[in-house]
Amino acid sequence: MKIQNNRFKEILDGFSEKNILVIGDLMLDAYFWGKTERISPEAPVPIVEVHRTNFNPGGAGNVALNLAELGSKVSVLAVIGNDANGDTLLSQLKRVKIDVSPIIMLNNYQTPIKTRVIAQDQQVIRIDQENNSIDSKSILPRIEESLEHNLEKFDGVILADYNKGLFSVEVISFILNVTKNLSTPIYVDPKWDNFFEYKNVHFFKPNAAEFQKAVGNNYQKDNFIKYGTRMREKLNTNILLVTKGSEGAVLFTKEGNSSIPTEEHSVHDVSGAGDTVISTFTLADLSGASAIEAASIANVAASTVCSQVGVVPIQFDDLLQSIR
Repeated sequence: MKIQNNRFKEILDGFSEKNILVIGDLMLDAYFWGKTERISPEAPVPIVEVHRTNFNPGGAGNVALNLAELGSKVSVLAVIGNDANGDTLLSQLKRVKIDVSPIIMLNNYQTPIKTRVIAQDQQVIRIDQENNSIDSKSILPRIEESLEHNLEKFDGVILADYNKGLFSVEVISFILNVTKNLSTPIYVDPKWDNFFEYKNVHFFKPNAAEFQKAVGNNYQKDNFIKYGTRMREKLNTNILLVTKGSEGAVLFTKEGNSSIPTEEHSVHDVSGAGDTVISTFTLADLSGASAIEAASIANVAASTVCSQVGVVPIQFDDLLQSIR
């Protein structure tokens, strides 16, 4: 969908006026950048000579980072461990003025970290260190306290579920109930666990794999539109957006469905594209865009970040240039 520059500017101007709460699974992304020119004599694996390392907020942290880079105010409600990775995460979020005061720190929890080794702009290996042992019953009172006193100041809430243990059925139920009382729109990026617990939300964004798994063993590609229509009705969500990678995305609303083709960019890395989609869609939607406009803008943003290596947030100026 082509959006005129004046219309896009009208939508974009609203981004800085929004205040968004991100609730989700927080993790740390670590990168080791280098080059490889030989194979190890110890095993048939490449030797990577590392020249640079860096750390970025991952998971719900990358969603928050996308929002912040697009100009909105952002707060994060999540769980981290009382460890070095947790400290690094907090400092990275504070660096871009994200409010971390709602974050819950646990002594018996390990902050998840994903370490990527990249050589010649290609990912060689990813190492995940995590312990998804969050006691939802023990943290629910702290989530309740945080939301009941502060929720009214937010224009929208994003639930970024990465299956790391934060979103139990009880936690999801409480969040949806308390936000319903304030009519705060909820935007959800789900995983397959508890997929259908997110009912009556405003926006729901599974990727193709999550969509197919939710449909079940009888999934047939030719019936995709029928499945999507039924899923939106079953979830009772206003907007269902199924992202399909290089095939673009399909939007389902009460009015019908629309296919959104992928943008023409060189794809280096699709990691984090879903975070960019939900962040950009949320801000566009809250800034007065129609569902198709918001989905189209989000699709452009995702295509832009996929042209870069690693999990990177969309930059305001890059989005502006891509749309033009």
